[in-house]
Amino acid sequence: MGARHVHEENGNMVGYLVRRLLQGILTLVLVTLIVFVLVNVAPGGPASIMRPDMTPAERQALTVQLGLDRPLPVRYAAWLRGAVMGNLGTSLSSNLPVNGQIAQRLPNTAELAILTLIVSVGLGIILGIAAARHRGRIADYLVNVVSVAGLSVPVFWFALLLILLFSVTWHWLPASGLSTGSSFDVGDRALHAVMPVVVLSLATLPTVIRFARSSMLEALTQDYVRTARSKGLANVRIVYVHVLRNALIPVISIVGVLVPRLLGGAVITETVFGWPGMGQLMVQAASARDYPMVMGITVVVTLVVVVMNLAVDLLYSVVDPRVRVM
Repeated sequence: MGARHVHEENGNMVGYLVRRLLQGILTLVLVTLIVFVLVNVAPGGPASIMRPDMTPAERQALTVQLGLDRPLPVRYAAWLRGAVMGNLGTSLSSNLPVNGQIAQRLPNTAELAILTLIVSVGLGIILGIAAARHRGRIADYLVNVVSVAGLSVPVFWFALLLILLFSVTWHWLPASGLSTGSSFDVGDRALHAVMPVVVLSLATLPTVIRFARSSMLEALTQDYVRTARSKGLANVRIVYVHVLRNALIPVISIVGVLVPRLLGGAVITETVFGWPGMGQLMVQAASARDYPMVMGITVVVTLVVVVMNLAVDLLYSVVDPRVRVM
């Protein structure tokens, strides 16, 4: 019976992975199709980059280069075929491969995202636990104020406020960029990342706080907590040894929700702080009407979100034996 049960679980896992991979592929295709259609039919589409002073020969050459002489479904099929083969096209603004430019910027955005997850998840769990332990008291109200402020304050306004205070007024932190010099310096890189990470954390922290608080409150009402208290265990031991471990398991699922929010927030944050990442590259590509770059970034961002959500689902099923993929 034991071997049969393990075999059934393995079969369920494989089937689940296959279904999720198919869903991920379908999501990629639908997202890229929607963006491709919007880019081509919206005002200011690819045809708008033709200058009035261009000769007929130049117009014809650019039309062929952009594929505007072919129907829209044919153009999308050609682009999709190239994307599947790993060729995202050539940037119209720099005339360089889209793949290479994205590969240069992606690690910078990943650095911000990872640091922000560490800060927001770590601090959010601490504040969520404090709010749950002191429910209805001053600590709980203060944490709620922080959550509401994080949800209410515009990201760009908060970023400009930090620059005004810590860079312009007090000269404590660099205002923009990835580093001061060309050589890699961990300390200098960390100083440049402080304000972007704080701004991104403000946008994601409230979600973690509320999730950690609700999970902690639910765990505190379980039977094993009452049993532990009836045995005379100290409240601190009950909370941090028994309750905390079970309450933090659901928090894992919040990572899948935070990743799209981080990538969206990076567009504003990287632009304000001059951080050379994917968000800044997207703004530059959209401003320059660099449509191959816009499509390339769309593919990469969608792929990251799909992979992260799949990883979170699998990790959740591993750390919590009560959860089984079906």
